[in-house]
Parts: sequence; structure tokens; C-alpha cells
Amino acid sequence: MSQFVADNFLTFTVSILVFFVGVHTNRRIAFLRKYNIPEPVTGGLLAALLTFFIYSSTGTEIIFELKTRDVLLVYFFTGIGLNARFSDLVAGGKPLLIMLGLTLSYIVIQNIVGITGAALVGAPSHVGVLAGSASLIGGHGTTIAWAPEVAALGVESALEIGIACATIGLILASLVGGPIAHILIHRFKLKGATEELPVIGVPFEQEESSTIDHMNLMSVFLTLHLTIIVGWFTNQAATNMGLKLPLFVTCLLSGIVLSNTIPYILPKIRWPARTKALAVISDFSLGLFLAMSLMSMQLWTIADLAGSLIIILLMQTIAAVLFIIFILFPLMGRDYQAAVLSSGFGGFALGATPTAIANMTAVTKSHGPAPLAFIILPLIAAFFVDITNSFVIKYFLSI
Repeated sequence: MSQFVADNFLTFTVSILVFFVGVHTNRRIAFLRKYNIPEPVTGGLLAALLTFFIYSSTGTEIIFELKTRDVLLVYFFTGIGLNARFSDLVAGGKPLLIMLGLTLSYIVIQNIVGITGAALVGAPSHVGVLAGSASLIGGHGTTIAWAPEVAALGVESALEIGIACATIGLILASLVGGPIAHILIHRFKLKGATEELPVIGVPFEQEESSTIDHMNLMSVFLTLHLTIIVGWFTNQAATNMGLKLPLFVTCLLSGIVLSNTIPYILPKIRWPARTKALAVISDFSLGLFLAMSLMSMQLWTIADLAGSLIIILLMQTIAAVLFIIFILFPLMGRDYQAAVLSSGFGGFALGATPTAIANMTAVTKSHGPAPLAFIILPLIAAFFVDITNSFVIKYFLSI
């Protein structure tokens, strides 16, 4: 067995190629466009299958360095913060609370489904927790954190099982969000507010007539970098106080604060919030982040574990879809924003926050903006879910 390690520059280059493969594939296959499958998801999955084929046929393991991916994640969430308006946050108070309650409730439901599925396939109940909120809503990071404790309870290969669930969940999350939104939008004849400026991504019909130039882009990059610097210092201060937060969270918060103060304090400054230039950079960052995340999946590491786990994860997928369509969408108001949030929740409940945003972006590029949705979901994912999830995981492992 041999290894080929792609450094950060090569990984970055390949991710652009993978993204364009996804764009070309989506243009050729109407089904992918119709059901709002994000281009980087299409390309990333094809690339992952290719690396799996190379490994199976030659024994060569392809590994991608992903430091650039982490930078793109910070760019993306900083852009989300810069686009936020306090007026939106105030208007989103009730929807935010409803979405929060639904999300925290679903963490419990997800573990119940996981334990039930584990019982059906004859696996220990602790495997059901790994195939529940630990790996799905929690993602790879939470899985890695809890795997040693699950292993201590007698589950062999706990880390491998958890990583397999998180990886398969990421694939499922990338595929279900768009179809859910498509069904809801067409069933209830919903439309976005077309007069809104783009939050993420330039709508498809506007891409050819963009007025973006190098000055716009440089202004946005300068604003992003200054905001990230503020976010970094904020992150250090939070760490010193014993509060550990991912860098992208404090950058998102810094973007919100700066975007709602600087334009009023210095009105002559051209602030780039909700401009096409910022939308394009956000789209670029998210697209390549997701392409890197999916193309770097080592599918051969989960092949031996996928059997019974597929049954549990299919149960999780069905439960998520039913919860979204019959509970979340109605309680969020049955409007266009609720449909966009439904696509995002599908990505978040089974995968990760960037997957959720990618699902929502694909929907809004086709059907119109939903700016509040892009504020509500990241705030819930960043602040409330990890803390609640830890208590829920610990409880279910104890029983």
C-alpha cells in the first residue's frame, strides 16, 4: 500500500477542478438542478468515488491536506456576519426561538432513532448513540471527542464507527436538503423576496451581467481580513475566560457587530454588506470548502463498517425528512423562509453547518433570497447545539 499526499496548493487546485466538474455535471443532468443539489456536492462525491476506485485498484491512498479549507470556512462565516442586520435579528426573534426549540428537541429524537435502529440490527445501544446526535448533528469533531468514552463502555472500533456514520451522514445531508425544499416550494407555491440583495451567491440569471470589479473584491477582502483579526482577538479573550469557541464563531459575531456599527459611525465608508462582491466571495469560499470536504472523504475506511450502519442511517434520514416536513416546516410558518430553513435543517441534522448553508444557497439561487434563514441557522448551530448535545449524549450513554 502506498500514499500520495496532496499539499495545500494542490488540494486547492484540485478542489476548483472538482467544483467545475460538479457545475458541468449539474448542467447536463436536469434531475440535479431540479432538486437543488449543490455543484460542489456533485463534484466532491464524484471525486471521492474516483479516489476510492484508485485505492481499490492500485492500493494507493490519496490524502488531501486541508488547512486551506479551514481558512475558507472562516471567510464564509465572517461574510455571514457582515451580512447580518440587527433589524433582521429582531424580526427573527420568534422564528429563532422556535427553530432553537425544534433543534434541541430533535437532538433527543435522533438518539432515540439511533438506539432503536441499533436494537433492530442487533448492535449495542451505545452504537445507536454514535449513529445518533454524536456523529450526525455533532459531526466529525463531536464523534472524535466522544469515541473514547463509548469505547470504554465496551464498543470496539467506536471511533471508526462514529467516523463512518459522520461521513455517510455528510453525504446524505448533501442530498436530501434540496429535494425537501423543492417539494415544499412547489407544493405550496412559494417564492423568495426578489427585491432583496443577495446574501450568498449571485442568482443564476444575474451571473452573466455582474458589475463586480477588482476594486469591489479588494474592498471586500480588506473588510473580511480586518473583521477576522477582530474575531481572532475576541476568540483569544473568550479562551482566556475559559470559553472555547471555534474561530469561525467569533468571526461571525465580530462581523455582526461591525456591520451594525461602522456604517453608522462612519457613514462615508462604503461597507460591503449584501453586495454582489461579498456574495461571490462567500459563494467561492463555501463552494470550495464543501468540494474539499467531500473529495477528501476516504470511502475505503468506512466500506467494512457500512453494512448495518446503513440501515440505522436510512432510519435517521427518514426520521429527519418526516420531522422537517410535518413538524418543522409548519411550525416555522409554511412560508418560503420555512422552506429554505427546511433544506438547511436537512443538511445540518444529518451533516454539518456548511452543508446546511450549501443546501440553502442552492435553493435561494434558484428561487430567491431568504436572508434571515442564513442568520438563524448558523447562530443556533454555533451556540446552542454543541452544549446541549453533550448533555444529551452523556444521558443516553448512561442508560
